[in-house]
Amino acid sequence: MSIKRGRQRARDTTVISTNTLSRIFREKEKHHHLHSSSCLLRPDLISSNMLRPLLFLFAVSELTGVHGNLCTVTGPSVIDISGNVNSVSDRCEYTLLQDQSAGFTLKANFLERRRRDVSFVDSLTLDFSEGADIQLLQGQMVMVGGSPVTLSGSVQTFNGVGLSKDQTGVTANISLNGSSVSVFFDGTTAQIYMDVPVGYTFTGLCADSSSSSSSRLSSDSSKCQLYNDAADDTINPTTVAQQCGVLSAAPFSSCNIHVDPEPYMAACRSTLNKYPAVDGLRCQFLKAYAKACQKSQATVQNWWTAAKCHHPEPICQDKCSDHEFCGDIHGNTDCRCRAIYASQYTEQNRLGGPTVCKDNTASLTLVGCLLKENGIDYNHLHLNDKTCTGVMDPESHMLEFSFSSDSCGTEVMTNNSQVIFTNAVVTRNSSSDLITRQDKVYIEFSCSHPAPELQNVAFNILDNSVKVFLQSGEWHYSLTMKAYSDAAQTQLLGPKSDVRLNQKIWIVLETEGLDAEVVSVVTDSCWATSDESPTSVPRYDLITDGCANTADGTVQVMGNGQGTSNSFSFNMFEFSGKEPSEVYLHCQLQLCLNKNNICEPGCSGSARRRRSLRYRRGAPALISMVWTP
Repeated sequence: MSIKRGRQRARDTTVISTNTLSRIFREKEKHHHLHSSSCLLRPDLISSNMLRPLLFLFAVSELTGVHGNLCTVTGPSVIDISGNVNSVSDRCEYTLLQDQSAGFTLKANFLERRRRDVSFVDSLTLDFSEGADIQLLQGQMVMVGGSPVTLSGSVQTFNGVGLSKDQTGVTANISLNGSSVSVFFDGTTAQIYMDVPVGYTFTGLCADSSSSSSSRLSSDSSKCQLYNDAADDTINPTTVAQQCGVLSAAPFSSCNIHVDPEPYMAACRSTLNKYPAVDGLRCQFLKAYAKACQKSQATVQNWWTAAKCHHPEPICQDKCSDHEFCGDIHGNTDCRCRAIYASQYTEQNRLGGPTVCKDNTASLTLVGCLLKENGIDYNHLHLNDKTCTGVMDPESHMLEFSFSSDSCGTEVMTNNSQVIFTNAVVTRNSSSDLITRQDKVYIEFSCSHPAPELQNVAFNILDNSVKVFLQSGEWHYSLTMKAYSDAAQTQLLGPKSDVRLNQKIWIVLETEGLDAEVVSVVTDSCWATSDESPTSVPRYDLITDGCANTADGTVQVMGNGQGTSNSFSFNMFEFSGKEPSEVYLHCQLQLCLNKNNICEPGCSGSARRRRSLRYRRGAPALISMVWTP
């Protein structure tokens, strides 16, 4: 809500000044600082005509902008220039101060911390209609036009704004139509001091802290969503009143005549009655009041010692990610998880996301701040193989573990038609350590895929080789068939190759994309027909039950069931009495799941017998080749 313009605005300004000055009269009467002979000067004993010049006098001499020109935003609370207190309850972005004539808007973004239903001022944006915007972020980080800048105690000017930083926070000084505005931000509290003339008009929460609806900027409804967490039964209202009430006692009482402590105590009580007094929150409100006193030239000396607060407050230097905030973790200042972000994991009693499976690899991502909050040092974690440790992303603070089916101590199991890869994140356990301060961690994760199946595909000899890409469930692989005229497999046979009767040829069947540790390719049978159909007659067998036809002494089978490729050879022939004499070669292949090395067919002599190979008989691959004289 803006301060009203023209004559009405002047009347409103007078009302504000009268109320404020009356309070000052009462404070001064209480402290016996105003005397008229032996009588106290009291507003109720002064006529209206006498009061107006006195009000003007005090407006100039006593209230040169303390309440009229100072706006404080601390935690969820906004104390506007009139001393009124209201709270922001969502995670939206709001206008704190806007001067349309100068093309300037000061915006504040609010985010949650430990509770989803209590928001804190998290960053400020100095938005200029002309020139680069300036952002004041957590960890005393400053961005100008989207790029980080390094500040020191000396003032540096960017886009006409003087920026500086000390151990307490960052200060930005700007000039609006000849009037100075100072913005201070320490990551928890924003204070805006305006040295402006009477009649200066602006809008935003600093003008009226109750104008949240008109000052809200965010269009993202998810950010403006309201939450209602369960009440914290550890909070004692009596204790909260005592903690916040110290602002009216020494050493702060020396400033009470200059800066009314009640708005700050009200903001303190409102927040601490819902949110626990952790992460230096109690001291945050005391510091905000002390900073307001400093602006009014009434510095409170050594208040942090009396209040048992850190000075300066510890901060997380430029290292917390967007889903984290700087807080206390087991007595140390570090990055904690924001409540809304953490809830997606904690509500399911998890420390990270689900396992991501792809082909024969898997990965698991754990949330760094959740590990810290649970007292887990990620440097002590590894997979079954101790050499396989997680990789921490320096920006997102996410810890990723990854493995394949043949690495990091992965266990491969089969369950009917499923192939299951299993591994676990565990705590380092060194027998040389006399003591340990790490809890034991065991997080098992696995991937389950359908066993890959070769699909029915027919090949002709075209060019020098043929490759077909296949997919079965999560598996992506290719199957290639090649024919060679030499044992070294260097001379490929193509459409124009001459193959003579009784010439030995070598057939190679190989796959790519299958894990040899998990599956093997078994050439189950190969036979020749004089017609394109594999079921036509006559039929001549070259390989049966994975073994060479002993009746044909030219057939040799190599590497069958020993990996993801195998081969065989035979001497070329033709069918008697067939014109034209075409020979169609057909092979049926299976994929066998490796376990105890039982995928290789038993083909030793006449006593050979068929092993019970573990593959599905319902989906063989049929491969055909044709030779035409």
